[in-house]
Amino acid sequence: MSNNIIFLDTETTGNEPVKDFVCQLAFKTSDETFCELFKPPIPIPPEASAVTHITNKHVADKKAFSESDNYGTIKLMLEASNAVMVAHNAKFDLAIISKEGIIPTNFICTLRVARALDKDNVIPQYKLQYLRYYLDIDIEADAHDALGDVLVLEKLFERLLAKTMKEYSLDEDGAIEKMIEISSKPSLMNLFSFGKHNGKTVAEVKNIDPGYLDWMLTQKEQNPDNEEDWIYTLKYYLGRL
Repeated sequence: MSNNIIFLDTETTGNEPVKDFVCQLAFKTSDETFCELFKPPIPIPPEASAVTHITNKHVADKKAFSESDNYGTIKLMLEASNAVMVAHNAKFDLAIISKEGIIPTNFICTLRVARALDKDNVIPQYKLQYLRYYLDIDIEADAHDALGDVLVLEKLFERLLAKTMKEYSLDEDGAIEKMIEISSKPSLMNLFSFGKHNGKTVAEVKNIDPGYLDWMLTQKEQNPDNEEDWIYTLKYYLGRL
């Protein structure tokens, strides 16, 4: 049975999976494109609306995701044995939809794959929209709209799939399996894009200011949601794995 690749993105009430919920979900497969708004169980705060442009007024007459007409179909699709969900920073989307009772069979995280393939650390950051313009992905799509992000995601996946096939000398099915493998493990962060060591590599900071890595690890472990890659990286460089 061939893989069913499902490009998926969620827009949510915030960026903390423990307390936030989906208010828009979009996906695209080889034969279907879907995008719908949902009413979350908590109000959408202005901070989230400023990013997504989705307000409480937009979802006032919508159903909750788990009560929506398409929920059962989406659950069956993502949990099918041949399903491969593709998302950017997939751990976040996985955490959000798992709260709704959906556990995808397989997933590919294009953020982790992009980072793993950037062996020379030439890409300054790996946010979806940054990669869109850095890699000159030419597509008409709105940023921070679930469907717009899905359209960019599909094109990014195509680039990463081709590079994975070339990098590891694999056919398409083998490359997809490799991308699933890469996505399932924490990845090493390369560069600091914040703080007093902004622009330096983690390896550089280890040599000049190891105390900063130790301090940062303590901070990340106090609020570990969506920080798996940084916690893994800091423990790796501090010799604590």
